Amino acid sequence: MTQLIEQLAAALGQDAVLSGAAALEARDAAQTHGLAVDLGAPLAVLRPRTTADVARILRLAHAAGRAVVPWGGCTGLVDGASADGALALSLERMNAIEQIDETNRVMRVQAGCVLQKACEGAEARGLLLPLDLGARGSATVGGVIATNAGGNRVLRWGMTRDMVLGLEAVLADGTVVNALNTLIKNNAGYDLKQLFIGSEGTLGVVTRAVLRLRPKPLSENVALLAVDAFEHLPRTLTRLERELGGSLSSFEVMWAEFYRLVTTAPALGRPILPHGHPFYVLVETRGVNASADAEHFENVLAGALEAGEVIDAVIAKSDSERKAMWSLRDDVPQVTREGPMCAFDVSLKIDDMPGYLDEVHRALKARWGSECRFVVWGHLGDGNLHVMVGVGDGSAQAHHEIEAQVYGALARRPGASISGEHGIGLQKRDYLSCSRTPEEIALMRTIKAALDPRNILNPGKVLAGSS
Repeated sequence: MTQLIEQLAAALGQDAVLSGAAALEARDAAQTHGLAVDLGAPLAVLRPRTTADVARILRLAHAAGRAVVPWGGCTGLVDGASADGALALSLERMNAIEQIDETNRVMRVQAGCVLQKACEGAEARGLLLPLDLGARGSATVGGVIATNAGGNRVLRWGMTRDMVLGLEAVLADGTVVNALNTLIKNNAGYDLKQLFIGSEGTLGVVTRAVLRLRPKPLSENVALLAVDAFEHLPRTLTRLERELGGSLSSFEVMWAEFYRLVTTAPALGRPILPHGHPFYVLVETRGVNASADAEHFENVLAGALEAGEVIDAVIAKSDSERKAMWSLRDDVPQVTREGPMCAFDVSLKIDDMPGYLDEVHRALKARWGSECRFVVWGHLGDGNLHVMVGVGDGSAQAHHEIEAQVYGALARRPGASISGEHGIGLQKRDYLSCSRTPEEIALMRTIKAALDPRNILNPGKVLAGSS
């Protein structure tokens, strides 16, 4: 390993290779966003400046048979960036917005560009990069591509996959694949970018990307709704999608316990609607006419109130009020303030949600009684729920028991997924068979072996037995 570190330093420069105590300091600095992320103890942290640097790193690591773990913003929640005993590859220096093409509405960025910076760059040119998630200020473009992140606006604009037109990736042996397509329509053979989107850095390292932009909306309306029965949630969603003419961009549901935690001290937020309702819904629209859209938004919500689907509603009247509503939904760290929590990110049919949550909660209560804390929120409109469970001191044994209940109940519901948007990483790999058939997993292994025959790229992640 010492020889490899020396070779890397010679190829990249001493300041690009951090080892020993410096590597651990870089690891700690990468975890300043407040999330419980385990990055392990990397043998070195590598900080390339160019795609050519990344290729040099992988050529040397491939020849030495050494593991390389790509780091984005290190905001993932499934230990997908754990680099214990491996070379951590940080693209923090490859962070430029290289081009924004206003005519064709595309953006080319380096993979280390922080998502918020990319979104603000597009907005400054009158355009919109629709991807939005709580970790926007730390997550990088390469990271969200590698995990196919979802976020708050999937309902209208889709997952990260739907915004990537092309990308550049470096394979395990250092080969650079330039697939920087800028066209919406391009059916010339296999769509190779799809191999890397959502692969969690196990098939190649994304270094640059071409993202599809949209015209910046001219209006924004946000409201917080109170709903007293689960069956009214899909009815309200259907009403809004049908009557708002395609402008509905978010439909975020907070269960009562989540709402309590983010609206009581020490949280900064306070109740916008009173406590006591089982569900609170954050609704957002993006449109083209500020005054007309606002009036129509209010009329549609009035219809939901008259129908009894919504019990109470508050419409934001200013940008500060819109931000206050969104800050409640984004204040996820409050969920862990009363003790350690196990985080789960699942997808299932909307009509399966009440039965699923009831089954899991009853099983956990039967096992741990009043000690069990159970918090739920989610995107609902796209079938994605976030479930947080806390018991006692959060021991590893308790975590395994909780996983068995959460994923066991999910496996009994056809078509459900153990991962809505966070990926598989280390934490979910043993449960992959709950959502994928043996034939699918076998094909994944075939692809992995073809692109990374020495198994140096993020080994052990996604597929059990690949470490």
